[in-house]
Amino acid sequence: MNYKNQNNKQYKERKKPKNLIYGVHPILEAINSDKQIEKIFISRDTTTPQIKEIWQLARAKQIYIQKVPTAKLQSLTNGNHQGVAAFLSLIEYQDIEEILMKSFEEGKNPFVLVLDRITDVRNFGAIARTAECGGVDCIIVPSQGSAMINSDSIKTSAGALNRIPIHRSHNLKTTLNYLKGSGLSIYALTEHAEDSYYDVNFNKPIAIVLGSEEDGISPEYLKICDSEIKIPMVGNISSLNVSVAAGIIIFASVKQRQNI
Repeated sequence: MNYKNQNNKQYKERKKPKNLIYGVHPILEAINSDKQIEKIFISRDTTTPQIKEIWQLARAKQIYIQKVPTAKLQSLTNGNHQGVAAFLSLIEYQDIEEILMKSFEEGKNPFVLVLDRITDVRNFGAIARTAECGGVDCIIVPSQGSAMINSDSIKTSAGALNRIPIHRSHNLKTTLNYLKGSGLSIYALTEHAEDSYYDVNFNKPIAIVLGSEEDGISPEYLKICDSEIKIPMVGNISSLNVSVAAGIIIFASVKQRQNI
């Protein structure tokens, strides 16, 4: 017996994510039973009727789908994937309308973070941890182009992702307009702004938009925001890591709301 190969196989099996499912029937069952699915990977080389059915059902339910090389599926599953694999959500996403309604009913001023294409799972986890510590009511993420909530992000968040409400938006533009229509003031945190966060009144319903690590907040979302604000810099580097920037803004809110 080749013990080296056996050990390698066992190691790969141990490392396979627990929320990974693959094969046509398990994924069809997950979709039809309304399980929350983080994303679906479909092989570029597979065009069976069952794959087409999965594609149509997933699109109808606004589940994120990504076409990938077959080798990607092979590396994920180490098994008979039949051209498709999916990650089930490790958390339960919540409805933003219910979150805001509950907050207003409790007499609170909602404080919401909107993350536009934050793709690094450790940054995302760190933001969630700080947000939970700072009393943020909800984090909103887009269904596409955002860091996947996996074991790494949950670990980095120190479990905060299991405590703070997360809303997954299928249309971030629509969600931002809904926040504005619900009475929230929306601020875009960007180093290109002229106004400082020092002048922001956090004692009101508010949403802070944080942008991609690479290119910041999308222009279409900037147009919706009520104001653009920045964190003043005195050094030679002009921007902060997004999770650090989030921490500064969150605890500026804590300071005002607790009258420190």
